[in-house]
Amino acid sequence: MISVGIEVHLVDGTYELFRQFFSPGRPSRTNGNGLEVGAARAVVRNLVSMLEQGVTHVGVATDHVIESFRNDLYGPYKDGSGIEPEIKNQFEPLELGIEAIGVALFPMVEFEADDGMASAAAVAAADPSVDRVLLCTADKDLAQCVRAGRVLQLDRRRNKLFDVEDVREKFGVPPESIADWLALTGDSADGFPGLKGWGAKSSATVLAHYGSIEKIPHHHGQWEVTVRGAAKLADTLRENFADALLFKKLATLDEDAPTVSTLDEMRWDGPASDDALAAVAELLVAPDLIDRIERLQDRR
Repeated sequence: MISVGIEVHLVDGTYELFRQFFSPGRPSRTNGNGLEVGAARAVVRNLVSMLEQGVTHVGVATDHVIESFRNDLYGPYKDGSGIEPEIKNQFEPLELGIEAIGVALFPMVEFEADDGMASAAAVAAADPSVDRVLLCTADKDLAQCVRAGRVLQLDRRRNKLFDVEDVREKFGVPPESIADWLALTGDSADGFPGLKGWGAKSSATVLAHYGSIEKIPHHHGQWEVTVRGAAKLADTLRENFADALLFKKLATLDEDAPTVSTLDEMRWDGPASDDALAAVAELLVAPDLIDRIERLQDRR
């Protein structure tokens, strides 16, 4: 008999909440208290759909608060200012919904949801009973966590898996150089600019050869790769080396973020309680959740 390993699915709840909120024909819905819950309801329903499709081990990381330790390192880092109240007010209903249906929740406070996914992925990948860990997000930050045949990114919208070679094809560098690549090119979503003149192509060309920022010679005459404008790029890196290392630290995910310590903590065993499920079904105006969860329990 062929032994089938466990597949662990990890989801960025905050990313999914924003994706639902800003999707065309967004799922707007107001509950009895006048609170907009459409996006949160859509995310929770999608998680139930994953369980219905046979997912057994799943964890969801969320940004319980937007600011993290990175804001102490770099003032302009994203801080949540400007987030529409209609979406910010759905953070708590989303977390309540995730917990109520019995899915493992990692609400990040000092860290970010991406750190939570990286941490949970490390725990899952270290367990010999796990076949694959699927990072259910298209976020480029998580590409650094991909490990050959073991930890993969899953773009659920495109139904595409990204293994090491796919990351290399997309970014021009392997997973272990993604944080360096982001440091040089910048990440507007996170609020750091990268180094002037270092574009995606030049950064990929240099890093594909040297692997990390620290190993790039500071004088272009020592470079063993040919890049347009090499002299200026080398000068910029040398003059802004401290910034480059700071941006790399901002882009590097922390696998020590508090999530779970064992694989079993991510196994779905049913809802938190009937009362919690009923309360969330009312909060999210989603009475279907009760019947769907009951059917899932009957299948176990």
